[in-house]
Amino acid sequence: MSRSVVYARRAAATVALGVLAVGCQDTAREETARPGAAPPSPTAPASAAPSPSPVATTAANTVEVCREVDKLILAGSRRIATDSAASVTRDLTGEQVADQLRRNLAGLADDVRAQARRAADPEIRALIQDTADRIDAGSRASRPAAWMDSTFTAIPPKLTRECRA
Repeated sequence: MSRSVVYARRAAATVALGVLAVGCQDTAREETARPGAAPPSPTAPASAAPSPSPVATTAANTVEVCREVDKLILAGSRRIATDSAASVTRDLTGEQVADQLRRNLAGLADDVRAQARRAADPEIRALIQDTADRIDAGSRASRPAAWMDSTFTAIPPKLTRECRA
């Protein structure tokens, strides 16, 4: 079995793990947003009348933007996995597989970058821009499948921890 086929299969397996991680992340966010779900307990006493603040607007935008980034990562991961699996049956060379993976990653980085521009919260904007930059680095990697193994798999857990209102 050629080394390119091994890398393609490894990339597909890596992407599958990423897809599972993102899928779990979406489920956890949906459960906390469901009507009837127990709201998180407050850590400070609540005031009698909450005043409108820019934080509420930022939080709403943050949830929307983070959710969209999750969807993009999930869709991009699926596309990469599908293309990687198909490349084996189409008998592509290692370089063709790598080029295809680079194109997929570049497109995903552009999509994620567009969400960064939408983010109202500067910290969330920076987080998502950094995510796009990291994905873009994978699109320029000499061995994008190896980059997927070493870097891409860390992106969904980081977004789960840091991309929230």
